[in-house]
Amino acid sequence: MTAPSTAPAASRGGRWIEQWDPEDEAFWNETGEKVARRNLLFSVLSEHIGFSIWTVWSVMVLFMGPEYGLTPADKFFLVSMATLVGAIVRIPYTFAVAIFGGRNWTVVSASLLLIPTVAAFIVMEPGTSFNTFLICAMLAGIGGGNFASSMTNINAFFPLRKKGWALGLNAGGGNIGVPVVQLIGLAVIGASGGPRVLLGIYIPFIVIAAVLAAVYMDNISSVKNDTGAAKDAVKEAHTWIMSFLYIGTFGSFIGYSFAFGLVLQTQFGRTPLESAYVTFIGPLLGSLIRPVGGALADKYGGAKITLWNYVGMAAATGIIVIASMQKSLPLFTTAFIVLFVLSGLGNGSTFKMIPGIFQAKALAKGLEGEEAAAYGRRLSGASMGIIGAVGALGGLGINLAFRQSFLSVGSGTGAFVAFLAFYGLCFAVTWAVYLRRPAAAVAQNAAATEAKPQLSYAEV
Repeated sequence: MTAPSTAPAASRGGRWIEQWDPEDEAFWNETGEKVARRNLLFSVLSEHIGFSIWTVWSVMVLFMGPEYGLTPADKFFLVSMATLVGAIVRIPYTFAVAIFGGRNWTVVSASLLLIPTVAAFIVMEPGTSFNTFLICAMLAGIGGGNFASSMTNINAFFPLRKKGWALGLNAGGGNIGVPVVQLIGLAVIGASGGPRVLLGIYIPFIVIAAVLAAVYMDNISSVKNDTGAAKDAVKEAHTWIMSFLYIGTFGSFIGYSFAFGLVLQTQFGRTPLESAYVTFIGPLLGSLIRPVGGALADKYGGAKITLWNYVGMAAATGIIVIASMQKSLPLFTTAFIVLFVLSGLGNGSTFKMIPGIFQAKALAKGLEGEEAAAYGRRLSGASMGIIGAVGALGGLGINLAFRQSFLSVGSGTGAFVAFLAFYGLCFAVTWAVYLRRPAAAVAQNAAATEAKPQLSYAEV
């Protein structure tokens, strides 16, 4: 059998791979894995910078003292709008990979990050109107779209058995952009530098990421936008169920990443430097553990890991409520960091569930082999953009909840109570949809399929 070719096509220009079949183990071991890992590396770099620019306003608001004339509610609104735009643009970014090619779109999306960075660099000073700051924060939201295009692209490079690890590493490496920008912000604040210093640091790195993507990444010709798949994904109940669960994991991660420093400042009276000293820890640990969540899901099943992860998130949130009511900063900070870690772990396990769910549906429909794998890739790829976008809207909800809680009761306690109830609901949905399967139904299914191996939702 002839292995699929990874040679660029001369007729199309650029780096186009005309044949790609990662499920073919001979091809994968011979050439596929090397190519896939190279694309993963530079995809992570671009996505990493994208996350940093998306969440740069979580640091900007720490710089904005009384001389800027902004209330805490104003600051929560700024970061909320950055979150909102980041969620919305994930939909078109998902389809851009098939239109332009994964490598080509990575170059474009990385280059676009110069717009919000340069705009904020120009206007970031006291006396600038709130509306101007709001526009700049919204522009920064385009960095959130890099996640969707990157995940869609990398999903096409790896076989099903490697997707949990690859997607977890890709997303985790991108997520680390959040604590990195906060760490750089800490260094700038500690050195008595201004916000323009932080923004200026990122401009050359954006250019470097775009150039490296152009030089080392590839496009896959077989990745096409399937409008039928998109329509099927919208109609598929599992797309919306997983979107709901992803709100609980990634929505929590990105929402808390924007809000952590502001909560410390507003509720506990921390200075910008004191807030910056701890703000980065939660996003850093949450990012680093995301690939672990994917790997655990590969081994034990994403639904099982996700279920117990929600138990842990609810427990951590309960401790935060107690700490908030008792005004215990050490307990509050520790529990908040644990919550970050669990949100990162859940990010990996929930995203691993997506290809597994649609593979299970393919087997349930009687499909086998490459036909089943193609069906799973088709629907999982189409659903990822929707799930990523809806999940990111959880970050908007978290920041708006904090804003309302501080306006109403002067603390974030009310918001955390609402989050606790939501995690309980996520636990119930995970169990009811993906793990509750009576033994009789399993036996009946085995008999109906003549004991052929089937992938149950409990294994996804």
